[in-house]
Amino acid sequence: MRKISLFIAMSLDGYIADSKGGVDWLNGQGNDDENIDTYSEFAKTIDTILMGWNTYHQVVTELSPKEWVYNEFTTYVITHNKHTSSENIRFVNINPVDLVKRLKEEKGKDIWICGGANLVQQLVNEDLIDYYYITVIPTLLGSGIRLFENAKDEIKLRLLNTQSYNGMTDLIYTRR
Repeated sequence: MRKISLFIAMSLDGYIADSKGGVDWLNGQGNDDENIDTYSEFAKTIDTILMGWNTYHQVVTELSPKEWVYNEFTTYVITHNKHTSSENIRFVNINPVDLVKRLKEEKGKDIWICGGANLVQQLVNEDLIDYYYITVIPTLLGSGIRLFENAKDEIKLRLLNTQSYNGMTDLIYTRR
């Protein structure tokens, strides 16, 4: 069965975006030459991405407006908006919990939950995330979009690995 992984960065105080939805603070404390490419290793384990509309819109309008950076994956965008799907990008208006349960049963590599917070919360509330890859950024935002908000139940995790570089810390957890 395919595994579901949340791979995301957050501020030290638990936000994935500032109060305006911006992510320009997502960097370390110094020279980017000190960064380690954890994404490339992670990307080898997946073939499917799930994201909400806001995350998709931010990728195509701000972060990478000239090219779709996830071409090698099948991406599901959860949205109520009507859009024409392509081979790689599928716009779906379905309950993400039902979609994840269906995708887990299909053949393939693991599935990446890319964001945003609303999608993450729905899957956390159903305890559907197998691995939590969280990069903590050395920034205190004070307000914004929280990664984990209003969890329905406690979920105990086991720390599998940590790694620090450029002031950032990668944490990898699985359910106990």
